[in-house]
Amino acid sequence: MVEIATKTLAEIYLQQGDLEKAYEIYKTLATQNPSDSQIQNRLKELNQKRSSLHRAEAPLFHTKEERIRLLEQWLANIRKRKIK
Repeated sequence: MVEIATKTLAEIYLQQGDLEKAYEIYKTLATQNPSDSQIQNRLKELNQKRSSLHRAEAPLFHTKEERIRLLEQWLANIRKRKIK
């Protein structure tokens, strides 16, 4: 399926919660129309939203030891439930 890159399609994706597809379309539009300030501004805005989402999705436990400790706790809880 071939998609036609339009602002309308990008906004529909955005309304549906698909930030990545909207961003990709605006990126295509920005390449096609580098002098369109509206497209450039929207692309910057979406890029900021993507960045903040990626920071929010950062793992809670960064070190290997923290991840192991968390998994061991989960395993202990699972074993307790099986005993009951």
